Amino acid sequence: MKIIKPNLFCTLFLSVFLTGLVACQQEEMASDDSLSSIRLTDYVDPFIGSGFHGHVFVGANVPFGAVQLGPVNITEGWDWCSGYHYSDSTIIGFSHTHLSGTGIGDLGDILVMPAIGDVKIRKGEAEKPETGYFSYFSHDGEKAKAGFYQVHLDRYAIDAEMTTTERVGFHRYTFPQAEDAKLIIDLEEGIGWDRATDTYVEMLDEQTLVGHRHSSGWAKDQKVFFAAKVSKPIKSWETHENGEASTNESRQGKKVKAVAHFDTQEGEQILLKVAISPVSAENALMNMEEELAHWDFDQTVALADEKWEKELRLIQADFNEPHQMRTFYTALYHTMIAPSIFNDVNGAYRGADGKVYEDNSYTNYTTFSLWDTYRAAHPLYTIIQHERAADIMQTMLNIYEQQGKLPVWHLMGNETNTMVGYSAVPVLVDAFRKGIKMDEDKAYEAIKATAMRDEEGLGSLKSLGYIPADEAVETVASGLEYALADWSIAQMAKDMGKEEDYRYFMARASNYKNYFDETSGFMRGRVGENEWRSPFSPFESRHMKDDFCEGNAWQYTWLVPHDVEGLMELLGGEEAFANKLDSLFIVEGDMGEEASSDITGLIGQYAHGNEPSHHVTYLYGYVGQPYKTAEKTRHIMDSLYSDQIDGLSGNEDVGQMSAWYVLSSLGFYPVNPANGTYVFGSPLVNHAKIRVGDDQVFEIKVKDNSPENIYVQSMKWDGQEYTRNYFHHKDLIKGGVLEIQMGPSPSPDWGTHTTDRARSNIN
Repeated sequence: MKIIKPNLFCTLFLSVFLTGLVACQQEEMASDDSLSSIRLTDYVDPFIGSGFHGHVFVGANVPFGAVQLGPVNITEGWDWCSGYHYSDSTIIGFSHTHLSGTGIGDLGDILVMPAIGDVKIRKGEAEKPETGYFSYFSHDGEKAKAGFYQVHLDRYAIDAEMTTTERVGFHRYTFPQAEDAKLIIDLEEGIGWDRATDTYVEMLDEQTLVGHRHSSGWAKDQKVFFAAKVSKPIKSWETHENGEASTNESRQGKKVKAVAHFDTQEGEQILLKVAISPVSAENALMNMEEELAHWDFDQTVALADEKWEKELRLIQADFNEPHQMRTFYTALYHTMIAPSIFNDVNGAYRGADGKVYEDNSYTNYTTFSLWDTYRAAHPLYTIIQHERAADIMQTMLNIYEQQGKLPVWHLMGNETNTMVGYSAVPVLVDAFRKGIKMDEDKAYEAIKATAMRDEEGLGSLKSLGYIPADEAVETVASGLEYALADWSIAQMAKDMGKEEDYRYFMARASNYKNYFDETSGFMRGRVGENEWRSPFSPFESRHMKDDFCEGNAWQYTWLVPHDVEGLMELLGGEEAFANKLDSLFIVEGDMGEEASSDITGLIGQYAHGNEPSHHVTYLYGYVGQPYKTAEKTRHIMDSLYSDQIDGLSGNEDVGQMSAWYVLSSLGFYPVNPANGTYVFGSPLVNHAKIRVGDDQVFEIKVKDNSPENIYVQSMKWDGQEYTRNYFHHKDLIKGGVLEIQMGPSPSPDWGTHTTDRARSNIN
């Protein structure tokens, strides 16, 4: 096993380089002191969304990092999908991988818990501390900021602090005086569905440990390897499994736990570095030596903060109120927790086929919640994260090569097949059409192959034009998602000169019409050519038992962002469309006892807490009523987001909930996620500078903005009058200045005339 020698000079150089890079960015964009002089990380509060059903990760990480190091509560359940919920007061330890905002729990790998005294080496039972090693804590003794987490463990009087690099978790524990201080490494514990299948630990020397944790859960075959170094020699060592202790240097089993013992003086600090790898313990050691060769904890905290500052400064925004700043920058922070790095510093990673690959030409990623994030999070990346977006596209193409289809909901090298549709398709098409670097021929091959399979209802879709409701569940949701994705494929085919494919997929894109029932006026499960599933209520939602995925007919009828004009025609024309859209936000009805817990943030039947509704408020732009979009988006931003613990109205969903807020605060949103067009709403910002390229900045200046002045009166783009209620990505990415005049009542002219209205097929 090769151990690379520490290189403190490289680490110090990196710190100085990043500090200088942020300073350079600040200087370049310093024409307005209100945007350049503040520290944006000061406005990040990782606790926002850790209450209610936000399910966000709380802990320390760096942008898109492989390591998310943070606390795990003893409680389990839906609101503990990230391992932590603000209502809890227990900690069983600090694990190195976490999900953020999901509706299913997993990960929680390599759990570390400091302790003193005689404790049982298992987590224990809630409200019975004597049964295990868990500790109570108080939020008064807890602190979190971008790249740093701290908590006081009441049971042991130990202060726990942590920070990270991309692949290494860095712990600092301040102990009381104790003759039996210890660090417990629990390889059994995971979060949610995760269950250990093979665990191993070995003490290489008195300060170095290596091992692995393999598990099965949401990700059926997850492999995490680790290497750990402690700053103080271990006094004694033991391992445990099923109540049996051993002093052997290594141990393998399903539920292995290791305990390193120390003597400590009052206030003595013990530091621990834990590096992870998807490939091997040797690679984990290599990651540690490359990224964290030194023991300077405070320097690492500062470097993590600089990395976050650099990314947050891609959008410099100013608001009327400090709480809006906190909500905005925490939202932007949440969009950068995942996708997360899934390779080693030498480019090695474990593929979807279980094989190890090594490619240092790009960064490999994981954690693709695509059914959620195709709507706003990935479009946001195409604006401010061009290189990272290119690496994400390459990752998805490699997944296609390894598993025969594009990712659905990919996690730690595993396809979970969670949610409906093939949502990687609009992500790839959107990136392709916006000029994100990719192998275009391979991308089209992957997209077409994914769409031409027969499973997941596609066989029926190809032969019948719809998926029969008695063939599967969630058929309407699947069919509508397929239609949107097929429209996306058609556009890519057209751009590449594939006319036959263009016509074929455009025909498939209109299949959404086959789910529309003229009699009821809603999308509905179709059993046969002339038969609908009955009985039917547009309010009812039966989780994983009916025709909709986490929604009902009121919510899904609007999921046609690729052909809003066609949907208008189905609903009886522009006026009928607008009237029904109005009704969505006021109608009340019982969704039933079996409704999905994800349907939250209700305004009438509009459900902002779940993704299928996210584009709906912007549909008013298609009927010349942008003032209604303004009213509803402002209401959502003001009432369904906040800087409080319960500041999210539903699952964060790996950045999508926050991406909606980021874009909507800037005043626009991509209704159709693959046509490169954004529809205006009502900007919450007073002033924003968006770095859209190395040398390009798109600046937004909003005049007379206030809680009363929510309506756009007029616009100027680079000094020229701009009357349309939409704009194109190709113009945004050039940079420029957009001036927006706000007022207290709707404008009769801006965005209302036929030629100024948003349209589905604008390119």
